[in-house]
Amino acid sequence: MSDLLGQIGAIVGPQGLITGADVALRAGDWLGLSTCQAKAVVRPASTQELSAVMALCHAAGQSIVPAGGLTGLVHGADCTPDDIQVSLERMRAVEAIDPVGRTMIVEAGCPVQAAQEAAEAQGLKFAVDWGGRGTATIGGGISTNAGGNSVVRYGMMRDNVLGLEAVMADGTIISAMNTLIKNNAAYDLKHLFIGSEGTLGIVTRAVLKLQSAPLSTQTALLALGGFDAVQRLFVLAGQRFGSALTSFEVMWANFYEPIGVAMGRHTPPLPGGHSHYVLIETSGNDPERDAAQFEAVLGEALEQGLVIDATIAASKTQAAGIWKIRDDIEGLYIHSMPAVTFDVSLPIVAMESYVRGVEAAAQAAFGDSVKFVVFGHIGDGNLHIILGAQPFTPETRHRIEEIVYTPLKALGGSISAEHGIGLEKRDWLALCRSDAEIALMRTLKAAMDPRGILNPGKVLA
Repeated sequence: MSDLLGQIGAIVGPQGLITGADVALRAGDWLGLSTCQAKAVVRPASTQELSAVMALCHAAGQSIVPAGGLTGLVHGADCTPDDIQVSLERMRAVEAIDPVGRTMIVEAGCPVQAAQEAAEAQGLKFAVDWGGRGTATIGGGISTNAGGNSVVRYGMMRDNVLGLEAVMADGTIISAMNTLIKNNAAYDLKHLFIGSEGTLGIVTRAVLKLQSAPLSTQTALLALGGFDAVQRLFVLAGQRFGSALTSFEVMWANFYEPIGVAMGRHTPPLPGGHSHYVLIETSGNDPERDAAQFEAVLGEALEQGLVIDATIAASKTQAAGIWKIRDDIEGLYIHSMPAVTFDVSLPIVAMESYVRGVEAAAQAAFGDSVKFVVFGHIGDGNLHIILGAQPFTPETRHRIEEIVYTPLKALGGSISAEHGIGLEKRDWLALCRSDAEIALMRTLKAAMDPRGILNPGKVLA
């Protein structure tokens, strides 16, 4: 093995290889609660360097685990002492922006926020966004098909990637750096790598689709008395705002009251005491008209009794303060752990009965020790659930997963809306994918990674 590392070191140079005790100095997760367990960390500076490294590892049967910003929540980048971790942290460049064609070429290690800021400097917008934007990387977002806060208008990562470059298990470079909106020339190979969690290849560069930057953004936090009102408000917002509706986030009281009010981490825009809180945002290109329409629609919702209380952000600072509550995942962990985090999707009309059923089943199983938190991107059918109980044992964890996942099958839901499968959800995959689908996945894996060296054990056992 020292010979293999020596050959790798000759390719990537002294800045590109971390070994020995220095490996454990690196975090194993975004909270820093664990350390990297790999035998070495390889940090290539180019696609060509990674290609050469992968060719060596393929010949040696050496397992490789790609890692981005470690903001995933399904243990998709966990390493064992037998693995070599590949980090693209030295490949962070924004290579080019085409303001006419509205495209951007970036390296996969580029943080999402850096890509957003580069687009904004050109009067454009990279529209995929989530709370971990400063740490999460473009490559990591592509590998998990990340969603986030504005999917209801702009779609997930898959909808915002025009082309990409990836290195396969044997070192072959697939350069499908398409910049065209319309390119129907046979198979669109980028989709093999988007959402495959680094099990079929490692994305190194990407062509991102950009949007024209809006000239105005309207943000409000609304208090509602029940989920029926949430659904009716979503319908009304869709009818009145159309494509201007950018975000429709919902926080149950069990999220908003501890995170937004009780913990003292934020100045609460609205008091507690309501069942649901909606963060609604629109964007457009006529600031005066957009603001007037936003206020008019919210006034209509108040008149219809859908909204009980509301606050409209009067500045970017106030809007950021509202979003900080929704994005305060660190505070959520402080409040909730130990618990299991879930990222599920299901029809919006089924959400209320599903949430009530999960809570009732948890209380029946664990009594008063249950800690239950619900929030999510309701506009695109995505719920995030935190569920814990004491004592928090492996048996407790399994029972909690069973309570949350099992009802999804009958509802046509999914065990993963935007975070992927990784290790954590692998054993539940059959609840939302058929035997035929899983068999085809195995066929693809065997064809593209015949030695099973790419992120072994993730997604498929």
